[in-house]
Amino acid sequence: MPDESTEKEVLFTWTSFPVVDNPKKSLLATLVICFTAYILWEIAIVKWDQPLYYVLGILVLVISLAPYFVPTTYFFYKSGLLVQYPFVKVEKNYIDFGCFYYDKLGILLSTYKQPRRMDVFRGQSIRFSKTQAEKEQIISFLKEKIKKY
Repeated sequence: MPDESTEKEVLFTWTSFPVVDNPKKSLLATLVICFTAYILWEIAIVKWDQPLYYVLGILVLVISLAPYFVPTTYFFYKSGLLVQYPFVKVEKNYIDFGCFYYDKLGILLSTYKQPRRMDVFRGQSIRFSKTQAEKEQIISFLKEKIKKY
């Protein structure tokens, strides 16, 4: 029977904060958000006189882009991982994932045995830090834990 203290020992950890790591993209994203808010204001408030639609539209926009604008800390343990946002924690076991694949920004852990389009919704996205110092270690670690990649 595995010891509880060794199961919760942190093997790898780092924080990803894209808004700080990519200042040019962040400026562009902020401008797009401001432009979208202005267009939504003109349509929902000025043209339709429906402030509820404006609030709902801004809320959907902010929630969908929140992972880019908040720091995300990743903790890798022997049996699973913890993704910690400022107000939300997501804990997953490696046995929940069937495969993984990576790109230049990070890794997507899939619940399926082969990559599928639904991975973005069902899987777990792992973003590397700006330096990507942890990339090789995490890839080799996940190859041991999740056999299909």
